[in-house]
Amino acid sequence: MIAAPRAAVMAVIADFAAYPQWASAVRVAEVLGQEDGRASRVRFTLDAGVVKDTYVLGYDWDGDAAVHWHLAEPGSVISAMNGGYLLADQSGATETTYELSVDLKIPMPGLLKRRAEKTIIDTALKNRVESRSGAAGTGGEDST
Repeated sequence: MIAAPRAAVMAVIADFAAYPQWASAVRVAEVLGQEDGRASRVRFTLDAGVVKDTYVLGYDWDGDAAVHWHLAEPGSVISAMNGGYLLADQSGATETTYELSVDLKIPMPGLLKRRAEKTIIDTALKNRVESRSGAAGTGGEDST
């Protein structure tokens, strides 16, 4: 649960230029195309320790209720990526369901990969939204 309204959570998700400030592995996020005022294609430069890559994601938005992404242009290490956020209002807070699957061209143990998928942005999003809304530390865990 994130202690902020759904629109505030989606505003942080949609603000790709700010990702390097709060998503520790993201070095650059460059919007390449837009539809209806939101990014439709974004190029990311990622440095997550053993995984360093540049790739492009395509985005599909459902207002402030959901966003889904897919790998539009693979990088040298990342061969597949699909994910999304589903946001639901819960008494002034937002329940977030985060999904991410990533396939790499290099071998990585399954447990390590799942842990990385969970923490890449999920925890960082909660911290960013709540710090911007002045409610840091008042919410519970995000659901997956």
